[in-house]
Amino acid sequence: QVQLVESGGGLVQAGGSLRLSCVASGRTFSNYAMGWFRQVPGKEREFVAAIRWSGGSTWYADSVKGRFTISRDNAKNTVLLVMNILKPEDTAVYYCAASRYYSGSSSHGDYDYWGQGTQVIVSS
Repeated sequence: QVQLVESGGGLVQAGGSLRLSCVASGRTFSNYAMGWFRQVPGKEREFVAAIRWSGGSTWYADSVKGRFTISRDNAKNTVLLVMNILKPEDTAVYYCAASRYYSGSSSHGDYDYWGQGTQVIVSS
């Protein structure tokens, strides 16, 4: 089992920035590829970004490319999502997820463990 706890969400004006953190506990964090997804009510969970086990490769949804940065610190069991130039359409609950076998996947079905989510609200 891997437990994931997100933090860092909140209310921010359009054009602002937020930094989301996800701390993992349980099994060896460096064995898992990590991803961030987001979801708004009534819509499917949407891929945001992913990072390889080693952190050497990253992937982004087109909608966030150039604005969001995913990174990880395996020594601290932490994955970060730095979000810049936020837009109202970035408003969602953001989830951290861990995948034992799929690196860089945009499919939520490929992730084995999920956090409880953190709310991000971007006002116009």
